[in-house]
Amino acid sequence: MNSIGRYIFRQIFEATVFVTIALACAVWLTQSLRYVELIVNRGLSIGLFGYLTVLLLPTFLLVILPISLFCATLFIYNKLMSDSELVVLRAAGLSNLSLGRPAIMLGLGVVIVCYSLSLYFLPASFRQFKDLEYTIRNDYSAILLQEGAFNSLNDGLTVYVRSRESSGELLGILVHDSRIPEKPVTMMAERGALVVSDDGPRVLMINGNRQEVQRESGQLSLLYFDRYTFDLGQFTGRPETRWRTPEERYLNELIWPDYSNQGDAYYANKLITEGHQRLVAPLYALGFVLIALASLLAGEFDRRWQAKRIIVAVGAVVVVQAAGIAFQNLAAKHIDTIPLMYLNAAMPILVSSIILARGARWRTARSLRPAVGAA
Repeated sequence: MNSIGRYIFRQIFEATVFVTIALACAVWLTQSLRYVELIVNRGLSIGLFGYLTVLLLPTFLLVILPISLFCATLFIYNKLMSDSELVVLRAAGLSNLSLGRPAIMLGLGVVIVCYSLSLYFLPASFRQFKDLEYTIRNDYSAILLQEGAFNSLNDGLTVYVRSRESSGELLGILVHDSRIPEKPVTMMAERGALVVSDDGPRVLMINGNRQEVQRESGQLSLLYFDRYTFDLGQFTGRPETRWRTPEERYLNELIWPDYSNQGDAYYANKLITEGHQRLVAPLYALGFVLIALASLLAGEFDRRWQAKRIIVAVGAVVVVQAAGIAFQNLAAKHIDTIPLMYLNAAMPILVSSIILARGARWRTARSLRPAVGAA
């Protein structure tokens, strides 16, 4: 790549990074607000909350990167035209291919990045996100660590912890179990600790008592203990028992679902469609770049038509993106329509390439006519 190509490449790259960061922050902020209740209701730390929401970024980037690259390409080449830089470069004999090569090379690079996201980083991060979210929402051990609050773990089961030491020791523990209305049980202990075992979390209570009231007779049974263990494993879930959503699966798990699994068999079309979408989505990055180049570089330079060309390019990208969503939904219902997804991604690349090539030949022919007439 010559110095001119590096100059254009650098501008497009910097603009793409800026737009990507701006869009990613906006999308991340709107999505992270959905999980603020985990901080309020589940006592989630700010650090864990940040890690949880960062795991969503590969999902956003797969959609954001092609759009960011398109916006950056459209902006930079429009700026080059407005500053008459492209006019000078064309007068120096540079063809459409030479002018568009930096954007095309960056587009190919973004395609590679998007494939790495769709085939590995997206399922890996989303799987970890869903496992962590499932654990937070279903592992009530996190609730037990909230101080000075009556926490309802289940219908009829309430846990209270007065305070928690920095060492993890719990002080002033109260557990009220009224799941059996005829025999409500209250347990109190001076101190204790939360212990995580293979069977789930347990509360170890030290120096306390167990009180049980017989509703019919009103008799109170009081039992003092030195140590008592209250099992919470029955209230917690395990991530591995959860059915994996399409976003959590790798390509082989999507293209070839396990039909012996009831969930996979029922959602087989959706899984297969998601697998093909993983292969199709990165191609839009190159298609969007070529749309921008075809709209701005093809034909003669005329400032009066500049705004219309930009509108046409934006409209074409919107149509392609909307058609991609429509074809994906259609393929999830009718598996035979999957080729339409590939056709929708390939058409912008083919049509834009033809427009760029014909535009170059048309300008060359026009530039040679005066010379031929003069001869």
